[in-house]
Amino acid sequence: MKPLAERMRPTTLDDYLGQAHLVGEGSVLRQAVEANRIPSFILWGPPGVGKTTLARIVARQSNRLFFTLSAVSAGVKDVREVIDKARSTRFFDQPAPILFIDEIHRFSKAQQDSLLGAVEEGVVVLIGATTENPSFEVISALLSRCQVYVLQPLSREVLIQLVDRALRQDEILCHKPVKVLEYEAMLRLSGGDARKLYNILELVTNFQQGEIPLEITDAMVAQLVQENIAQYDKGGEYHYDVASAFIKSIRGSDPNAAIYWLARMIDAGEDVKFIARRMVIAAAEDIGLANPNALLLAQTALEAVQAVGLPEARIILAEAVVYLATSPKSNSAYLAIDAALEAVRQHGALPVPLHLRNAPTFLMKKLGYGKDYQYAHDFPNHFVEQDYLPSTLEGQVFFQPQDNAAEEKIRQFLHARWKERYGY
Repeated sequence: MKPLAERMRPTTLDDYLGQAHLVGEGSVLRQAVEANRIPSFILWGPPGVGKTTLARIVARQSNRLFFTLSAVSAGVKDVREVIDKARSTRFFDQPAPILFIDEIHRFSKAQQDSLLGAVEEGVVVLIGATTENPSFEVISALLSRCQVYVLQPLSREVLIQLVDRALRQDEILCHKPVKVLEYEAMLRLSGGDARKLYNILELVTNFQQGEIPLEITDAMVAQLVQENIAQYDKGGEYHYDVASAFIKSIRGSDPNAAIYWLARMIDAGEDVKFIARRMVIAAAEDIGLANPNALLLAQTALEAVQAVGLPEARIILAEAVVYLATSPKSNSAYLAIDAALEAVRQHGALPVPLHLRNAPTFLMKKLGYGKDYQYAHDFPNHFVEQDYLPSTLEGQVFFQPQDNAAEEKIRQFLHARWKERYGY
């Protein structure tokens, strides 16, 4: 049996609830569909507002073949295969097939480039769906060939209509004695996502047995949903909880846990760029000078996943995660910059010592700028002891080497030059 959300998926623009600015009478998109002159376009909006459904309706009502790809799992090869198939189906004046790409923002530049020729030649009409701003996530060459239609979050009234329609029209629910006394919990837990709303309604109505009427209340919904629905909301609290567990596992040097939380994020559809950016931060904050190569590898991983995209990006992320989790750890640089920032906040903008100031003019030299500065390269080991901090902060220590092999070498280097001056 299909889930309720699939059973209730509308098949015509007249049945489609919400987005009246796009599909209402006289709207631009409706006129294009009715005239069967469909431009390539991108649907931008939050999850569960009907992007995929709208794309299917456009294909159905314009009597066009409908190909679909998910940017999470498809590669350049898959795109080319679909384009070749679309090209082979073109006969006489038959309209171009529609190629629907879900989560198009996850396509790499190379994957998006592979679409350009087919879109420009009219081999396919491209419909992309994205939850991210296409101005930032879709390459300009492709964006310039597409209209962008913005879908709004579903209103309270529309969400209630969806619930009532399901209870009246669904082939299963219409036979159940169910009455909704309170809608608030369903609306709140769905977060405006119609798919989640249908999942919640289906979950709750499954508890109706026989001829006994079921009266849905907020308390009932809250209890059943919290007990039964596994959550991972990209924009919500749980999203940050999983990301936090991921970073703490790297910091705690547990590669197995780090890989698990990585898998949780990938499986939930998390943006691989978000994951890679968090790893760059972890490399600097938690590994730091104990293994400076970690930052280089994390930055390389970020660039690689942007170029490759899913599904291959998962391998790049996995390699980087294991490397970071198994690297020695240090937060000395993190502590040093925070201590220095605190000194700036406490003392304000202290004047630069005269001998460290730049003196490009005669007047500045006359005022003593640069006077008595000693050029380190003129001395043995390229070092000479002199003051580099404002006098107020003389002897202040911000950076403290930590207990690892790399920073022990730093400690020895500094001690050889500064002796006990900075407590090293």
